[in-house]
Amino acid sequence: MAALVLARPFRRGPACLGRLLRREAGGATCGPWGRGRLGARRGAGGSEVLRKSLQRGVVLSTGSFLVYEAHKLISGFAEVHASFKVEEVIEQADYLYGSGETEKLYRLLVQHKNSDDAELLWRLARASRDLAQLSSTSAEQRKQLAYEALEYTKKALEKNESNFAAHKWYGICLSDVGDFEGIKTKIGNAFIIKEHFERAVELNPKDATTIHLIGIWCYSFAEMPWYQRKIAATLFATPPTSTFEEALRYFHMAEEADPNFYSKNLLYLGKTYLKLNNKKLALLWLSKAKDYPAHTEEDKQVQKEALELLNSI
Repeated sequence: MAALVLARPFRRGPACLGRLLRREAGGATCGPWGRGRLGARRGAGGSEVLRKSLQRGVVLSTGSFLVYEAHKLISGFAEVHASFKVEEVIEQADYLYGSGETEKLYRLLVQHKNSDDAELLWRLARASRDLAQLSSTSAEQRKQLAYEALEYTKKALEKNESNFAAHKWYGICLSDVGDFEGIKTKIGNAFIIKEHFERAVELNPKDATTIHLIGIWCYSFAEMPWYQRKIAATLFATPPTSTFEEALRYFHMAEEADPNFYSKNLLYLGKTYLKLNNKKLALLWLSKAKDYPAHTEEDKQVQKEALELLNSI
């Protein structure tokens, strides 16, 4: 079966960190100040209880009252401090990710692997996957990290099913694990992968990277050779299928959501038009891919492939 290649979401240096973080922010709905307000409301409720108790004739001693107020104060500080700690770790993690500091990022986040915060967990899954893809990582470590990353995304979804990034990275990590489990599992997982990508887009329609990944999913199955389709049909009553037209639609949707966001999306627009025998538009998009500024090693590989395809037309 043609490999279901899930491209790494776009990464640039610190100068482009703001835009990247907005795309990857996925699901944060309550920052430290929101929690602070919640604490204030809880304090107001306590005062109301005290007032009613006094009306009923229950007299609190001065000592009891002071203990009660001290408990509220300490609890509030602890809650705000915990919130700030999570926010600080996420801020550090996003800076390291934008700087390409993969090993430092993993060491920072793995300390929080038992966290209940979905934002930390999906970032840890991403860091584990990035570490697995380093050339210095052994085959055994790569496999272990792939399975660990999947577990982190599972936990993130358990903690917050409405976190779009958790769905996106669950799909990516599930695809990675399929590489170790054989063709039957990989094809079976393909349905689940697409469902999670679609859920991520439903939660965040502007996330161009997830839309691109659905396009890659469609392209991979559209490109599947006939004999592999026959094998898939023997394993599943209704194996996953797609068309180049469907893939093209998603690549264009990704470009509309965030124009020129990713060199590989430009490349696949050109490749898909080639598959559809539209050389004019293939030349247009392949030229854009070739001329895309090379910020990463992947961008350089895209430039090389785009040039080779242009020379072949």
